[in-house]
Amino acid sequence: MRNAARSLTADSPPTPAAIGRAATLALYDELSLAPKPGLVTPFDCGSHDDMDAHTFIRSLFSLRRYFAEIADAGFAGADFTVLERHGMAAEARMLAATGGVNTHRGAIFMLGLLCAAAGAALRDSGGGALHPTALRDALRRHWGDALARRSERAPVLPGGIAARRHGLRSASEEAALAFPVLFETALPALTGALARGLTPHRARLDTLFHIIAVLDDSNLAHRGGLAGLRHAQCVARNFLARGGAARPEGIREAQAIADDFVRRRLSPGGAADTLAAACWIQRVCPSR
Repeated sequence: MRNAARSLTADSPPTPAAIGRAATLALYDELSLAPKPGLVTPFDCGSHDDMDAHTFIRSLFSLRRYFAEIADAGFAGADFTVLERHGMAAEARMLAATGGVNTHRGAIFMLGLLCAAAGAALRDSGGGALHPTALRDALRRHWGDALARRSERAPVLPGGIAARRHGLRSASEEAALAFPVLFETALPALTGALARGLTPHRARLDTLFHIIAVLDDSNLAHRGGLAGLRHAQCVARNFLARGGAARPEGIREAQAIADDFVRRRLSPGGAADTLAAACWIQRVCPSR
């Protein structure tokens, strides 16, 4: 895994295969982080009764070709209907691998779009190094209109239904806006934490709380209603105001928050997907 993590460097132009491999590794970055509030870790199931780390590993193996394929589709200039077909096929493979458990539906959508955008940005730049601005620009330029139309569809999944019920910004609307929480909150938080000398573990944990503090996480709204979402956001803001994961006691406090989320059956799945996406950008944009 260590060698695979070095597949994208400033000295070697990225490829769709390497972009896809980085997505799988970024999802492992998120899974391996502990403690996490209400989310599955290698040591516990969080607020979930139907999945554990082994379920996530099976899911990751089922998705490893998907991310490379959709990056290649982006490089080839595929339209949005082609990306959707790749995503639906990936979701079917995930569900087959997990016995019907939804482990990575949000990541299939979010990281899939980002991999496609990376492929498109590669083609647009003639194979040069990737940069976050280029990723976001490619997403808007190639599929912005289609994503805007998609965000207007009536939701059929629990998270989307909860978002509409409570007047929140859904995952589809986040995508139509080219993922503002990812690019304007998560990535600066992760980059800044690493620049301050935090270990990757503490930097990712701090970033997760930055995301929870601002994201309209439809998974939280589905599980805990608007009150559950606002509780999670308030807890995250207070954790950060006290210094976050950088403090010696930060990990212990994060564990206490995780225990609170489990008691309330809260699980910030949208924040987990956004953290994985920030880890992926760190991998595919080596000059960050």
